[in-house]
Amino acid sequence: MSLHGGIPPAIAADVRRGERLEWWTLGWMGSVVLVMWLVMGASQAMKAAVIEDLLSLIPAIVFLLAARWERRAPNARFPFGYRRANSLAFLVAATALLSVGAFLAYESISTLLRQEHPTVGGITLLGHTIWLGWLMLAALAYSVVPPVILGWLKQPVAERIKDKVLHTDALMQKADWQTGLAGIAGILGIALGWWWADAAAALFIALSIGKDATGALEQAVAELLDGTPRALDSNALSDDDTALITALKERFGDVDVRLRETGRYIAAEVDCPSPPTIPTAVELMGSDAEWRLASLSFRPEPSDGPV
Repeated sequence: MSLHGGIPPAIAADVRRGERLEWWTLGWMGSVVLVMWLVMGASQAMKAAVIEDLLSLIPAIVFLLAARWERRAPNARFPFGYRRANSLAFLVAATALLSVGAFLAYESISTLLRQEHPTVGGITLLGHTIWLGWLMLAALAYSVVPPVILGWLKQPVAERIKDKVLHTDALMQKADWQTGLAGIAGILGIALGWWWADAAAALFIALSIGKDATGALEQAVAELLDGTPRALDSNALSDDDTALITALKERFGDVDVRLRETGRYIAAEVDCPSPPTIPTAVELMGSDAEWRLASLSFRPEPSDGPV
């Protein structure tokens, strides 16, 4: 077992599926941004939705870049390969999600404090003047559909390949459709004369996004600091981590076991002399998860730090 480059055959098909979904994301969400920009007018929720949709493209872009880098073979400058590109992409994606929440919160709170009264005027189409709000509502309704579908499709793929970038992107899609619904509520509020509804709806969504983003950022930092593998959707230790530690202790006794994540993969270190026969990844992880164990090493004596 060695920590080198390339995507294991066991997950290659799902990684390609994830890439296809991200290309679809760039196409569909790009069309959403264009439609929303054309009709956004002076609505705070509409402006926030456009910015949010633009930022939502970042996780898709970094996933595609990380998957490409992950396939590169090790070289003299990167002898352990590029598998940690996924960890770096996860940090970028989590930061983008947090930026969306922070932006929405700032804009909404500023609007509420200034007590701005947004207005939605009319527009002339084919000789007829219609309320721009109808076009806004249509655009917002359209903006909800693609992220709902894309997020639903990404979740099971992210789970199978243990990809936190793809999972974070699914959270971003959740933020997209929630922002769209908040925008609809805001436009309807303006129509009813509730000047605060526009910003209040966006602020409510910002708090939800901020909660998801904070958790994702904690996971990303832990991964880059060689933390023990975390679950896909929380900062709790992963099931694979617990199962691997149990399997190693059953085989080698009450020894110290250290695990760290390298992208979607796990590196393990056991404080005991190297055995005559090293167990295979299948024996330790099972056939479904054996691809995750990228490195297994042994140390005759416990180490308190770098030598």
